[in-house]
This record gives sequence, C-alpha cells and structure tokens, in this order.
Amino acid sequence: MSLNLTPSACSALMQDVPPEDFHPTLQILSVKQVNTGPTGPPRMRVIISDGDYFTQAMLATQLNHLTEKPEGGLAELDKNTVIRLEKFASNSVQNKRLIILLDLKVLGNPGQKIGNPASYDVAKAESNANAMPAPIAPPVTLQKPAQPAPGSTRPASMPKNGGPIFPIEGLSPYQNKWTIKARVTNKSDIRHWSNQKGEGKLFSVTLMDETGEIRATAFNQQVDDFFEMMQEGKVYFVSKGRIGPAKRQFNNVSNLYEITFERNTEVEPCLDASDVPEVKYQFVTLEGLQDLPKDATCDVIGVVTEVGELGEILAKASGRTVPKREINIVDRSGFSCRLTLWGKSGETFQAPDQPVIAFKGVRVGDFGGRNLSYQSSSQMSINPDIPDAHQLRGWYDSIGNTQAHRTFSSAAMSAAGADRGQFNRSELKTIAMVKDENLGMGEKNDFFTTKASVIHVKQENFAYPACRSEKCNKKVVQTTDGRWECVSCGLTFDEPEYRYLLSISVADHTGQAWLSAFNDAGEMLFEMKAGDLQSMKDSDEAQFSRVMSDVRSKMYNFSCRARQDNYNDQTKVRYNINRMTKLDYKTEIKALVDSMKAYM
Repeated sequence: MSLNLTPSACSALMQDVPPEDFHPTLQILSVKQVNTGPTGPPRMRVIISDGDYFTQAMLATQLNHLTEKPEGGLAELDKNTVIRLEKFASNSVQNKRLIILLDLKVLGNPGQKIGNPASYDVAKAESNANAMPAPIAPPVTLQKPAQPAPGSTRPASMPKNGGPIFPIEGLSPYQNKWTIKARVTNKSDIRHWSNQKGEGKLFSVTLMDETGEIRATAFNQQVDDFFEMMQEGKVYFVSKGRIGPAKRQFNNVSNLYEITFERNTEVEPCLDASDVPEVKYQFVTLEGLQDLPKDATCDVIGVVTEVGELGEILAKASGRTVPKREINIVDRSGFSCRLTLWGKSGETFQAPDQPVIAFKGVRVGDFGGRNLSYQSSSQMSINPDIPDAHQLRGWYDSIGNTQAHRTFSSAAMSAAGADRGQFNRSELKTIAMVKDENLGMGEKNDFFTTKASVIHVKQENFAYPACRSEKCNKKVVQTTDGRWECVSCGLTFDEPEYRYLLSISVADHTGQAWLSAFNDAGEMLFEMKAGDLQSMKDSDEAQFSRVMSDVRSKMYNFSCRARQDNYNDQTKVRYNINRMTKLDYKTEIKALVDSMKAYM
C-alpha cells in the first residue's frame, strides 16, 4: 500500500468549509496527551503532516486505544505513522481552526519523517503579514454543503436555522453560534427545590454524538419547554445554550464543559439519526476492576447470573429508606462481580433468561472486595445489538455457563493488595531509589514500600465534607438552606461526615517526597477522626496548630502506588498511600541485627 502523502492536505483541512468526501493520506509527527482534569478519558493532541506543511489536530477519544503501547513495542498510532483519514470534523475556536480526527486507517510506519514540512500556521501568518498568498500548493476545490432551494423541502439532516453542525468534542465557552446534532442517552427526573430565595425545578440530559458526550441542564421555564419533548434514545438539534465549565459536584460526564438551557435555546427533533451512534462504551473487564481506584466510574458488560431480592437500606442521617437490589454478573475474564442497583432502577429491574447487560458509568467500590454500584447518571442496556454483547453471549452459552468464576472476596483482594504495594520488607526502597527508577512513569501503576519520617503536613484542605450514607463517601455540597446534599446518591444531611484528604511531605536519609493520604492513613497519623480535627480548627486554632506540629518527625512504614498525572501539559508522578503502619521496634531491631549478621 502506498505511503505517498496527499499534497496540500493541510491547506484543505484548514479551510473554513473543508471538502466533503476528502480522505487524505497524512503522517503523524507527534502524539501527546493533554490535560483534561481529574475525570474522563485522556485527550490526545497529534501533529499531522502532508509532507510540505504540518498542523495540530485532536484525536477523538474513541480512537485512544490506537495510542496504547504494548510492552516493549510501538503503539499502532505513533510517531511517523502514516494514516488515511476516513472522517474528520472541523470548526473554528477563537479564530483558530480545530481539526478532530474521527476515523482513520493506519497504513504503516516508515520509521522516519517524510519530507521536510514547515508549520502551516507560521506560513499562513507570514503570508497574511506580506499580503501575499501562503506558499502552498494550489488549494483543493471545496464544495459547500448543499442548501435547499427556495420553496423546497428542508433535508432531515439539517436544522431549521441552517447553521453548520458542530461536534460536541469541539464545543467551548468561546463560541457564540453553534448547533449540535446529538442523541439523548440519559434523562433525569424533574427535581424540585425550595429555599429562602424561592422555589425552582430542573432536569438534565446527557447528549452524545460520534465525537463525545456533554451534560445539558434546563431550569424552570425550560423544564416546561423541553422535558416532555426530549426523550431517551431520540436525536435532536440543540443550539443557543450557554456553555460553561462542568460543575463536577453535579456532573460526571467526561467533558470539561456543560450546557445550560436559556430563554432563547432551541431544541428541534431530528428525523435523520443515521450518523449519530446509539451509545459509546469503553468497557473494562471485570478482572480489570482490580486496577481501578475506589470511586472511579467505568463501563462494563456481563451476563447476569443471579438476581437478588429487593431490599432496602436506612440512611442514618436522613432516616429515609432507599430500595436496593444486588445482581451478579460474569464476563470472559473469568471473574464474577456484585453490582448494586439503587432506588427505582432496583425496584423495576427484571432480567429473565440470564441476559447480557451493558452498564455505562457505574461506580467502583471496595467493600468486601471489588464491587459496582449503579448511580443516578448510570445507564444500562439489556441485550444490546453490539459486537461485544454477541461475543459474550456466544461465549457464555458455549463454555462460560459451565466454568467456575473467581470472585472479589476480601481475602482475595488482600492477597492482590500484597502484590500492589502492601508492606514487604524484602522490597523496601529508599526515596532516592523510587525516583531513580522512575516508578510511576510507565503505562501502568507501580507499587513500592518505603520507611520515612513525616516532616510536614499541609494544613489547607486537609479534609473534605463527605456523604454520610454507607459505602458512598462522595463529597457533598451545602445548599442554600444550610443542609448538605450528595449528588451521587441524592440524599441530604444536616451535617456532613468529614474525611481526611492529606498531602504529606516525608523524608529518609536519601531524599524527600510528597505523598497523598486518605482517611485511614489520616486517622492513624492524627489518632482522631477528621471531623474532630475540623472542629478543633474552627474552635481552637492554637491547639490545632500544636496537633499539626506533633505529628512531625514520626516514622512510619508506607505502602504506596506511583502513577503519572498530567496537569497544564506537564507530566508529574503522584505517590498515593495505600497502607500506612506504625513501626514495631522489636521487629525493626531484629531486622537491623539480621542485616549486620549478613556482613559478619
């Protein structure tokens, strides 16, 4: 297959109206992950070249798997890879052209750069400064989107306003005029509130196109306008909403932004939904749940093997009962996992004949081993018509129903934890060794054990207000009436339960490092609950400072996880404490004696 690049491809892609049915051959010069915040899938920025010029583009998140590097090898989409661009989206953000690669075919990798390309943006800027055409090959002839003739019927694929369709992945607060064509994949019930400022109501929908997802929320009059119209599974044209940063306490959709419906917002049903996918999944195997942190959200697919009776749990803070139902699912990884359905989803759940169910956005828990929890924003699809479901159905009917499946029991998770960083003296590392070996810089998490002394604890934000309901622990927000609300489980409380979230500086004889510590480690360090320390800070600042000072110079054994973190386009390594234990001096003395004997 030819690896010749398409001349003037960058010029054509950067036009205001990119050509239709254009499939250029390009070379990838660089692949780099950019910061997207603490939630959602990573975003990849790529540099594309036509041999004469290069420019930046973004890779659609559904293609992220192409950038995953196998152990000791190159990713399918890597530096110098030559591709055929099958589908793309293009729009203007702050007078800059944004290209999103939606679908592509990898042609090969010659191992070197083709040609000597220059920056298209620099060439264009120089051309504008000199009032002369940019030094590029003759542009590709472009076709404008077909417009309906006067008096003719408007195509079903076009909105009434006739504006261009923007990809969800390209939306930002800097755009005033935009229209998206998206499917409603999740719709909340109407929620009411009443406080000193008055009364109100709202509902939210999750909108999805082939490039991504975004949450949209309607308030008051817009609830009356759009709640009945917008139905799950249907496709709509949406325009003239306000785009702002996503409020993470209410929104777990993997997008940096969200839409708020306003008085002039337009929502129009779309009759041609052929180019909008049903639901996009990024499935994790049940075995892979061991590698996800507690409270992460993920997509899973499994065969339902058991359905428990409907029960209920009493929320201690509010005194309300919440319906719950536990089911069991298995998949081809050979693991079985418990999944809890809450509220109406548990009450109405029916699963005859052991169906295959795809779950989107379920939360990972670790109570009694790894488990899953269905949230208000989660989605489920029974026997979906997708390849993963067909393959799973065939596997289970042929051999899966006769196999024994491993479970995430507490004992099993404890054993797994021993391999993931619990204290092991034979693997003890100094802080210098951890940094010299670049732990955490690889594709997967690294685990290590170290012995170090606490030298400082950051006093700012040492704890957070958490949900009081069992197994939740999510952050709660204070409402205008003074109560505390958990967006995850929908409960409200008079007071939150504070939990530790610490940043601790530790040191040994070789160096210093910052460790992130959570509630169990915090309670061991301060020997009190986070709520008690928070009350002390509010009532007696001097005593609080003494407590913070008293923990310095104390030595502990730390079992940690090292992982990469990207912030502002900078890659750093974060060290999280998995387990923290006090020194047993008898054991420490024996270890020192054994070490000395080894040299005698």
